[in-house]
Amino acid sequence: MNRMTTKRVRRARRKQGVRKEILGVPERPRLSVFRSLNHVYAQVIDDLTGKTLASASTRDKGFADKGAKMSEATAVGKIVAQRAKEKGVSKVVFDRNGYLYHGRIKALADGAREAGLQF
Repeated sequence: MNRMTTKRVRRARRKQGVRKEILGVPERPRLSVFRSLNHVYAQVIDDLTGKTLASASTRDKGFADKGAKMSEATAVGKIVAQRAKEKGVSKVVFDRNGYLYHGRIKALADGAREAGLQF
């Protein structure tokens, strides 16, 4: 296995461990984060109904903050928190999706907390 395949396998293993413990219910949906090389995506998901309640990403139309990746992640966190609050969601369970809680993942979580989401 080459280095990138090994990284993917290790992340998938961490993701399975995290998802085994986390379940998004209507009272406390799951805030799931995906990080690609250039973009960051966040969704608030109710796992019982399988519905996405709110989402935001750096690829959204009208996303204004085209700066450093960390500031973009913080802005995405604030946007997804604002959209979730509009839907009546104030408490979530944070699903880091197998990524280490560091860098852009931590910045997104801090941005969501600043905007009023509790987790």
